[in-house]
Amino acid sequence: MNTSPNESRVAVLVDSDNTTPEILDHALRIVAQFGRVVLCRGYGNHGTLANRWQEALVRQAFTPCLQYQYAAGKNTADIALALDALEAMFDDRADTFCLITSDSDFAYLCRKLRERGATVYIVGEAKTPDALRNASDQFFEWVRPIVHTAADEPCPDNKSAKSDTAKAEPLKPVAKRRPRLLVDAVSLLAADTTDGKVGMSPLGSYLKRADPSFTPQMYGHSGLLSMVKTYDLLTTQQEPSGHWSVRLAECKAENGEATSKEAD
Repeated sequence: MNTSPNESRVAVLVDSDNTTPEILDHALRIVAQFGRVVLCRGYGNHGTLANRWQEALVRQAFTPCLQYQYAAGKNTADIALALDALEAMFDDRADTFCLITSDSDFAYLCRKLRERGATVYIVGEAKTPDALRNASDQFFEWVRPIVHTAADEPCPDNKSAKSDTAKAEPLKPVAKRRPRLLVDAVSLLAADTTDGKVGMSPLGSYLKRADPSFTPQMYGHSGLLSMVKTYDLLTTQQEPSGHWSVRLAECKAENGEATSKEAD
């Protein structure tokens, strides 16, 4: 993916002692729309980084920044995060910062970064105080998803299941997949436009930032346009310039959820 020389350089800094690993994937999807992520660090003590956060930080290629607690009740990780953020700004390595935290202690850091011309986003939980929300350029609230267990799913008829297994049709074509992430991406990007439309190129760039391994082919489609056209929740349009754009369909599924065929 080609990057523009004027593209924002984003630093993602995680307060691992204050929040949960489940927030990380959501935060990175949010951040992908703002520019190229150049700095990814997670700050915390040994218990936090070696236990709860290890898998998430390793999987998303974050650098763990271990901070020992020199005295009871003193959180050295917060100070390390703040100093690294200021250093990255003064060294001109980043001009946009995303702090993943709900700790209002970072409100002053946000104000100082913005005073120097940096853009600051916060991704936090519902418990995040107004002092931190209002100190950022934009706050994104993460809501813990409801986990559905196998007991919530309808049980298939055992008899027909055995019958289907016995017939075994290996030549049956594989159905194309429609991941929910594409609908979420259009919804997110279109929210900041006046006409509610997103160009196919910006959409593709965002999807690659959110997931560097993303390709339409991995979901069984020949290209992004053909993939988008299979969604009932999305509407495509060819502009006078010849480029294609996409918007959310007028009739959304109840509660903003994808239809069953779009929830792969």
